[in-house]
Amino acid sequence: MQTLNTILNIVLIVLSIAMIAVVLMQQSKSAGLGSAFGGDTQSFTARGQKASREAKLQRITKILAVAIGVIAIAMAILG
Repeated sequence: MQTLNTILNIVLIVLSIAMIAVVLMQQSKSAGLGSAFGGDTQSFTARGQKASREAKLQRITKILAVAIGVIAIAMAILG
């Protein structure tokens, strides 16, 4: 039982570090006041690629959050 608890602790730490990294790679939601007045000069293809990357990062964030929650609950039950 102690070995399982140690393994779950290590997995939880690794998933937490991965989630921190994924969240830090995401762009800020607010583009600032400049974009409201036409300050955004990106082409449509660049926006589409950026949106696709952001969607992937958000999906990975959700998956990691669920995995962290499940492992935390498992540790509480086993602990």
